[in-house]
Amino acid sequence: MTAALVTMTQITKKFPGVTANDRVDFQALPGEIHALLGENGAGKSTLMNILTGLYRPDGGEIHIRGRRVRLNSPREAMEAGVGMVHQHFRLVHPFSVAENVILGSRREGFWLRRKAAEQKIAGLSRSYGLEVDPRAKVWQLSVGEQQRVEIIKMLYRGADILILDEPTAVLTPQEVKDLFATLRRMAEGGKAVIFITHKLQEVMEYADRITVLRGGRTVATVKKGETGIRELARLMVGRDLAADQARTPVNPGPPILRLEGVSAVNDKGLPALVEVTLSVREGEILGIAGVAGNGQRELAEVVTGLRPTTAGKVFIGDADITNRSPRRMIEAGVGHIPEDRMGTGLVPNLGAVDNTMLKAYRDRSACPGWLLNQKDLRERTRQLVGGFEVKTAGLDTPVKLMSGGNLQRLLLAREISADPRLIVAVYPIRGLDVGATEVVHRLLLTQREKGKGVLLISEDLEEIFKLADRVAVLYEGRVMGVLPVEATGVEEVGLMMAGAKRIEVAAG
Repeated sequence: MTAALVTMTQITKKFPGVTANDRVDFQALPGEIHALLGENGAGKSTLMNILTGLYRPDGGEIHIRGRRVRLNSPREAMEAGVGMVHQHFRLVHPFSVAENVILGSRREGFWLRRKAAEQKIAGLSRSYGLEVDPRAKVWQLSVGEQQRVEIIKMLYRGADILILDEPTAVLTPQEVKDLFATLRRMAEGGKAVIFITHKLQEVMEYADRITVLRGGRTVATVKKGETGIRELARLMVGRDLAADQARTPVNPGPPILRLEGVSAVNDKGLPALVEVTLSVREGEILGIAGVAGNGQRELAEVVTGLRPTTAGKVFIGDADITNRSPRRMIEAGVGHIPEDRMGTGLVPNLGAVDNTMLKAYRDRSACPGWLLNQKDLRERTRQLVGGFEVKTAGLDTPVKLMSGGNLQRLLLAREISADPRLIVAVYPIRGLDVGATEVVHRLLLTQREKGKGVLLISEDLEEIFKLADRVAVLYEGRVMGVLPVEATGVEEVGLMMAGAKRIEVAAG
């Protein structure tokens, strides 16, 4: 048997009140692509943070290339050949892409050769299909483009133990194939590739072996040929998942949201939306498909009042709310599930009560006078947390300590409780496990059945085809077509996402 490149034995890691890893065993071989599966909070990220030197284990041993190591810092891990793209990015926003990639790299020497670095980064971008401008500032990039920077950073530093957390979340189906073809070539060159994902179909297509964690413990390590999707899902959550909830037939009502010839620019001042015409009707989910950076972020911000238009009109019902403030949009009945749940959506250092208050403080019951009714807010939050099954250590515990799935439930609880007419959901299941994904999808479909409109922005075509009634494709800020989901397929949408096909269809 091939000697393991990485062996983690009986790894234990405890935090106050929580055992994140409980005697976990994990092994990755050179030449393999190894998938790490588990629900949010199962201990996957903690285990990989130990391997990358961010955490020190309370027990257990780590061997790299057969030699026992103690990794006291990310630098020591990098020198041992371990590199990781984290779910929450480690980027300096005022810096350029090139500056972030070479930051802390000893190979650059005393004098910074920025031009040479930019050229190398541009070459890596082209080679791996991760196009990004080396001179762009990180704050100007979408979340998807920032993820590409993290992947490039790992490749630039030459790690031979490659850990990727949800690496395909922002890629088209063809780009996913290209990425894994590249990762396969890396594995064939003797590297160990470890990827954390919640896309079980992806695991079955690309992984050689799969390790499943549940409740901080290793449940199983299996070869791909020895398992299947339903068995992996059962191992992850400890139960058989319910069958996918089908879309109940609904007769869509009149448009809730209308965009007529809307244009807008991005943070660089360049065109991001070009004469976009769309509508979302009562009792309908409109899916927006497209590769990251093609105007999805700007579309969501225009609809929620976070970005001005340069042309065109935005209507909620019959009311013209073009370029109105976010508060006016909220009053018009727009709810928002942003792509950045930890920052734009929630305040990380505040608890559930304070984060709920961000939308509720204008209610008379919550604020009858000059002071907030803390008793009412706490009771309201307690009901939301219970009703939406949000797991938290306490109502005042900072939400940054919650798992991604529970953060998303809290966000949905706050937005849905405001009884909006339209919900703008941006990548609502990014980074979530199958159990949390099931909950989020059920909540969105329930809102649709209640006659609400949902603008669903997603790069996961499987999600769009599962939830949406119609799909619109954005490419370079333009609408390439709007089609009923039943009348199209993944291949056709993929061509439209790549700009290779355009269909003239009435948006309404």
